[in-house]
Amino acid sequence: MTRPDMDKTLLKGLMILEIIAKSDQGAMSISELANATGLTRSNVHRVLQTLAYAGYLTQHPETGLYESNTRLFELGVQQISRLDVRRIAPPHMRTLVEQVGETTHLSILQGIDVVYIDEVPGPQPVRTHTVVGDRAPAYAVATGKALLSQRPLSYVEAYADALQPHTRATNCTLRAVARDLEKCARQGYAVNRGEWRESVAGVAAPIFGRDGSAIAAIGISAPMDRLTAATAARIGPVVREAAQAISARLGYRSAEIQPASGASSVR
Repeated sequence: MTRPDMDKTLLKGLMILEIIAKSDQGAMSISELANATGLTRSNVHRVLQTLAYAGYLTQHPETGLYESNTRLFELGVQQISRLDVRRIAPPHMRTLVEQVGETTHLSILQGIDVVYIDEVPGPQPVRTHTVVGDRAPAYAVATGKALLSQRPLSYVEAYADALQPHTRATNCTLRAVARDLEKCARQGYAVNRGEWRESVAGVAAPIFGRDGSAIAAIGISAPMDRLTAATAARIGPVVREAAQAISARLGYRSAEIQPASGASSVR
């Protein structure tokens, strides 16, 4: 493998994070870190200030020592939850297929896209098919909208330039997407009516991890002539219940799916 053109400042920051996290005392001074890394004190100080500003380190107000905090732990928990959901979800996906008779899939959010990580085909002779590992624009598919509805509006705003039409039904302005996500957050499930593929509809709901963050979404998809608006409204609560059951297995304690703190700001 060819060595990439690496960002040396980033590598220094990662090295310092690892050293502090692995230290026995859990907190280190600039001098100690300079000795441990071979970097100058001024270089270490700049990196520490950046990491502290980004929320990955905390400087003790009395000693001036830098210590790791729960930020790395939180990221680790989210990653473990994503691995767990791939193991826990399949029985619930199969049950959902039996309940609604349509193909069921599992997605995670990456940037402004969703990535499909699992699928259980439905029994219908004509059905939609999703390739595990494929991506789709999150704002145009049900699982993506379910996940975005649990992010603050600023998350979507950061990708405003990426909002593009895929069909005549795609919501591709920030205002339209925001209104759609507010509705998703309010009802606890999302609906796609031909927004990514003209003939395909979907219904999905977010799955929550132990820390309350939306880590994945479970959804069903079907041809639009079978998954009508009325059918989607009937199936939505069933999909939401499946998502809640998986969330409970992952350690999420709330009996009801609640909108994220940023969802109320979506207008």
